[in-house]
Amino acid sequence: MKKLFSLSLLALAALTGGAQAADFPIKDKPITIIVPFAAGGPTDRVARDLAESMRKPLGGVVVLIDNAAGAGGTIASNKVAKAVPDGHTLFLHHIGMATSPALYRKLPYDTLEDFEYLGMVNEVPMTLIARPNIPANNFKELSAWIAQNKGNVNLGNAGLGAASHLCGLLFQSAMKIDMTTVPYKGTAPAMTDLMGGQIDLLCDQTTNTTSQIEGKKVKAFAVTTTKRLTTPALKDLPTLQEAGLKDFEVTIWHGLYAPKGTPADVLTKINNALKVALKDPEFIKKEEALGAVVVNDKRVSPAEHKKFVAAEIAKWGPIIKAAGIYAD
Repeated sequence: MKKLFSLSLLALAALTGGAQAADFPIKDKPITIIVPFAAGGPTDRVARDLAESMRKPLGGVVVLIDNAAGAGGTIASNKVAKAVPDGHTLFLHHIGMATSPALYRKLPYDTLEDFEYLGMVNEVPMTLIARPNIPANNFKELSAWIAQNKGNVNLGNAGLGAASHLCGLLFQSAMKIDMTTVPYKGTAPAMTDLMGGQIDLLCDQTTNTTSQIEGKKVKAFAVTTTKRLTTPALKDLPTLQEAGLKDFEVTIWHGLYAPKGTPADVLTKINNALKVALKDPEFIKKEEALGAVVVNDKRVSPAEHKKFVAAEIAKWGPIIKAAGIYAD
């Protein structure tokens, strides 16, 4: 009798779980995409564009953005890892998903085990930009100015582990010059201070810098890809490799995640909606205008996305450890 009773409970649980998955998304309950950085930054912008394109394939449900900035994205990551796994909480993160294991001594979550991987979204080149009144008009002049002001150059970033922080680390290493790094809680405040002349340099994603470059609110000196970009506002910028920094390449990517334990049927629905969004002409147009490339290869699948992140963890771990930068 006990065995029969236990089997009945299991069957009921399975039926309940199936019904929840079949009913997803729950009517009148919004889906929230948690973003680990401040509003107005590049990851926030990608999330808002993606939310709009995913809304229709998710049945027209409201998709909200929750900016949980701080600690290089680990606050938001932990929030998602502990969220109710019903599909109504999602997470958009960039390369920081793969660098946090090396940057932080004690993470309250396991990057590869405490999330459901949904798929890659885009890949974003980066640009080296400076305050508008910096006395240099090309990379050669900028290099000379940096050398002349050794010890007094301020390099901003969006916080420990942010894309701008990683790019800044590689830039200092390539230039063989230490700069004063100025961390912010997000790229938006860093950009504000750069435009105002409070800091000298910033290396950040094209999703955040293109409009400022077009508006001549900052000076742009180079891109971090191996080839020049075709975006109108950026097409005349040399690569840092062209400028003399051998093998310098940084491309930032974004991926979509859900809390561990989210029902498989729900994950399939979200992944299908993501695939539709990534083929939305409006989303592609918005991303391309910012110099980003929308991913439409095998990495859009959960398994390949996770495999890619695991490879990125292996790639960036030694680089970060060699720099000797850690956070508690």
